[in-house]
Amino acid sequence: MLLEVVTPERLLLSEEVDEVIAPGEFGQFGVLPGHRPFVATLTTGELFYKQKEREKTIAIGEGFAEVLPDRITILVEWAFFGEEIDPEEAKKQKEEAEKRLKELVPLDPEYEKAVRRLKEATVKLEVSQKYHSEISKAPR
Repeated sequence: MLLEVVTPERLLLSEEVDEVIAPGEFGQFGVLPGHRPFVATLTTGELFYKQKEREKTIAIGEGFAEVLPDRITILVEWAFFGEEIDPEEAKKQKEEAEKRLKELVPLDPEYEKAVRRLKEATVKLEVSQKYHSEISKAPR
C-alpha cells in the first residue's frame, strides 16, 4: 500500500509499505494493505512503517490519517526522519520544556503549551536516538 506523509511545508514520504502503526488520539492503530477505509485523529508520536521486513520510524506532530484499502495518507503539522533531527538540539528542547513545566501549575494557560512542547521534544529525541543507534549498529 502507498504511505504518504504530508506536512504544510512538504511531502516527506510517498512509498509503498507493508504495514503502518500510527499514534492515534486514543492509542496506536495498525494498518495493513486492504484495510477498511476510515479517518483518524493523530497525536504527536512515532509513526512506524515496515518495508520488506525493515522497520522505519518518523517523528510526527498532531494531524489526521486517511486510510483506504490501497493507501494511507498522514496529514500532520510536522514530520521528521531521525536523520533530520539533531539529538543535542532535541535534548536541549526537552530540558527547556521540562524546566518550563515545573514553573507552571495545571490551571495556568501556558501549561498545555508546555506539555505539548515536552511531548514534541521527547518524540523527536527518541526518533533521533533510534536512528543514530541503528546507524552505529550497521555493518561497515
